[in-house]
Amino acid sequence: MAGHIPPRQLTFALPHAESLTRDNFLEGPGNAAGLALVDAWPEWPARTMFLVGPDGSGKSHLAAIWAEQAGARSLSAQALDLAAVPGALATGALVLEDLTPTDLDERALFHLLNLARQDEAYVLITARQTPTAMPIALNDLRSRLRAVPVVTLLPPDDQLFRALIVKLAADRQLAIDEAVVNYLATRIERSYAAARQTIALLDNESLRLGRPITRALAAELLRPA
Repeated sequence: MAGHIPPRQLTFALPHAESLTRDNFLEGPGNAAGLALVDAWPEWPARTMFLVGPDGSGKSHLAAIWAEQAGARSLSAQALDLAAVPGALATGALVLEDLTPTDLDERALFHLLNLARQDEAYVLITARQTPTAMPIALNDLRSRLRAVPVVTLLPPDDQLFRALIVKLAADRQLAIDEAVVNYLATRIERSYAAARQTIALLDNESLRLGRPITRALAAELLRPA
């Protein structure tokens, strides 16, 4: 039939939840200090701690493990305001996620830290940069943050990076063989964010093209433009 257009397979970007349990945490030299911090609770060097690392480095996973242990509530730093402070510390423990200077209510954070000290509550703050690198306008808050001990997560080593690729694929119920893992591990940036983006790309394109995830497909998708 003239002008007939064959049907095209539709793909949908459905969310894929990653398992954030202690059993599913991949330990390596780069994140050992973060895991040690979580496991050491409540014997922390201070009741408020910073967990710092690049995007996708496992901060949220470690924070989820600690929250389960400590009965902590979780709150995005950008959602913090003065009205939210008392409720945030209601259980005596809080994860304050992804602290950045952008859209931060500095007075609310200063009030939170003061109340946490008064109530002897525990606070775990995750961030992509150290407090000393943050342009904080409120002098008292800047001083307070810079006094908080920092635990830093480092990029994954080769063994952990390969295990991460396999885990991210398993979270999406994808079966990838060793040839694909080896190819990806030597072709993409060695970061959690790059691994996550690449697995998502492979998953979506495999569905769209109706092809299994092979080394050949990975090579096609990662070929420089």
